[in-house]
Amino acid sequence: MRFAPGLWIALRYSFARKRFRVINIISAISLTGIILGVSTLLVVMSVLNGFQQIAWDLFVTVESPAQVLPAEGTHMEVPDSLLAQIGGIEGVVSAEPFAEGSAILSGKENSELVMVKGISRNAHDRLMKQTGREVPYFSRETVSVGEVLAYKAKLAPAAEVKIFSPELIALGLQSLSQPYLLPALTFPVVQVESVFSLQRIFNDHYVLTSREMARRILLQEENLYSGIDVRGSDDRATHAALVRNLRSWVQENGLEDSYVIRPLEEKYRDIFGVMEIEKWVSFSVLMLVIVVAALSLTGSLTMTAIDKRKELFYLRCLGLEKPQFIMIFIMEGGMIGFAGTAIGAAVAWVICSVQKTFGLIELPSKSAFIIEAYPVSMQTSDFVVVSVATIAVSLLVSLYPAFKAAGIAGSKNLSDQAN
Repeated sequence: MRFAPGLWIALRYSFARKRFRVINIISAISLTGIILGVSTLLVVMSVLNGFQQIAWDLFVTVESPAQVLPAEGTHMEVPDSLLAQIGGIEGVVSAEPFAEGSAILSGKENSELVMVKGISRNAHDRLMKQTGREVPYFSRETVSVGEVLAYKAKLAPAAEVKIFSPELIALGLQSLSQPYLLPALTFPVVQVESVFSLQRIFNDHYVLTSREMARRILLQEENLYSGIDVRGSDDRATHAALVRNLRSWVQENGLEDSYVIRPLEEKYRDIFGVMEIEKWVSFSVLMLVIVVAALSLTGSLTMTAIDKRKELFYLRCLGLEKPQFIMIFIMEGGMIGFAGTAIGAAVAWVICSVQKTFGLIELPSKSAFIIEAYPVSMQTSDFVVVSVATIAVSLLVSLYPAFKAAGIAGSKNLSDQAN
């Protein structure tokens, strides 16, 4: 019952005309500053999310959002029963074994240390679909190399190269004293089927091929794989739930000693970590703009308390107590903060929606990027965090004028001032 009158008085104090116009001007400046700060912050965070989304989309052309890896060693058995169990987990769309490891690529002129990844036929078809390629990247006995790697090794389609595991070097040294190892020293010679351009990391040192060829290069046994690529829906927002479900499955079945779950962000933590830090550093910096705008509320509310000292006296005579006076001015500051936050969030949503649909603001150097306009990806969590932080700041800066108003209302000389 006491809350409703306080809310009504706070609304009246917020929007009623003051005796001193400067109070209205300061309040308008505070509201405008909060609107601009919130909208700018949300737009910047959404653009940074957009760049993260593009990086994510490029990585998942070859990698999967999550991988099941052996807890110990580099190889694991993958029976059909294991694939069936993983496939039955909520959110899992596909589970496919892969073979991956370091190898040495030896061309006619030089050699390069590369990463060989062998993928299934389904994964190959998915890669072709995602990149819009009509002809296969590789066949069962050929490979596809990144364009930067091809340039460094001076490779072209139809060229023949030797790709072998570093373990062969160790076997070669052992064969000097153990001649029976000589038959194992065979260096696979493969043909380059194509040169791909996907993502810089892949372009620099990746070789893609079939699982069978990768196992032969990496000296893996027929029934062993490096891990299992697990994919969910294409929506990145569902990725966290997918990882949680996989880890819950491992724990519920007591498989912690056998398998570990590695999300894509963990495998490439240097890249995604820097992008996430950049996002929250931007949040911290731009949040200062909101704090400065909110601090002007302190002056506005304090001047309102002085301007309304007669009304405060009458309210005290009507029976309002000190906590209620404090609540009135805290609610007034909170309402201004809430209004600024709501309007700022709505403005940010409109700007981001227009940019996402029409791409009006283009990148300064389109030739240097794979996209022409600034990408945008709005996340509900960002809107919630910014809104809660802004309203909390507005409430905090309202504490001083609220106690000031309570002090004025309880002053012994207030009766004389009112008269």
